[in-house]
Amino acid sequence: MTIVPTRTDIAAAAPAGKGVGPLLRAWRERRRVSQLELALRADSSARHISFVETGRSRPSEEMVLRLAEHLDVPVRERNSLLLAAGYAPHYPETPLDDPALDALREGLERLIQGYEPYPALVVDAGYTVVAANRGITMLLDGVPESLLQPPLNAMRLTLHPQGLAPRIRNLGEWRGHLLAQMERQIALHRSEPLRALYEEVAAYLAPGTADREDEQPAPVPHFALPMRIEHDGRVLSFVSSIATFNTPMDVTVSELAIETFLPADPATAKYLHALGD
Repeated sequence: MTIVPTRTDIAAAAPAGKGVGPLLRAWRERRRVSQLELALRADSSARHISFVETGRSRPSEEMVLRLAEHLDVPVRERNSLLLAAGYAPHYPETPLDDPALDALREGLERLIQGYEPYPALVVDAGYTVVAANRGITMLLDGVPESLLQPPLNAMRLTLHPQGLAPRIRNLGEWRGHLLAQMERQIALHRSEPLRALYEEVAAYLAPGTADREDEQPAPVPHFALPMRIEHDGRVLSFVSSIATFNTPMDVTVSELAIETFLPADPATAKYLHALGD
C-alpha cells in the first residue's frame, strides 16, 4: 500500500456578488444562523454583521477568521473568504508528497494497515484514493485494469458498471446513499470537479439498481446501512465509517477522509480473518 500524491481543485462556495459580504451571508444562511446568533457567537453585534454582509463595513482579518470558525466553514473556503476581503490566505496547501507531511503519510499507512484484514482507504475531497490497504485490494478482485489505472477514484470504482456495482447485492440502496453523500459535499463546496464526477457516476447504466431481494437472506437488524457485496462466491456485509482530522490547519489535510469498513455480521468477520491467516 502506497500513499499516492494528489490534489483536488475545490472551488470556493461563491454566490453571485462581489466581496466577502455575500460569501459570509451565504454561509450564514446555509448554516441557518441568524445575524443576531452569529453576532453573539463571535462577540460582535448584529448591526456589524449586517454591515459586513451588505458591504458597508470591511471586516478585519481576525473577524473573517472568527466568523468562518463559528460558521464551520471548510478550511479551503476560509482562504477564499480572506481573499475576497482583501487579505492573504491563512492556511497553506501542502502537497501530500511534501517532506513536511512525512509523519502524516506514515501515520495514515500504519492506521489503515492496522485495520486489516478489514478494508480501509484514504480519499481526498474529490474521492481520489490516496491510500488503501489489502482489504480494499481484496474487494477489487476482478475489476478490469482499465479502472485500476491511477488516479483511482472511489466513487467511480464503486458505481461503474464494470467496477464493483454488479457485485453489490443492495446496489439500489448503496448507490442512493453514495449519491446523496456527494450531493451534500457539492452543496458544501460548490466544486465543479466534484459536480462533474457526480454527473458522471449518476449517469452510469447500473446493472439492476433495484436491490436483489429474491437473493437476500432473512432480514436482520442493522445499526447502519450495510454494503452487501459478492466475493468469491460469498456475500460479505460491511458498514462504513468516515473519519476526518480535527482542527486541521492545512487545506490538504482538511480534505482527507479515512473510510473504514466494519463487518456487519459474524460470517463476514470470520471470512476476512480466514483470508488474512
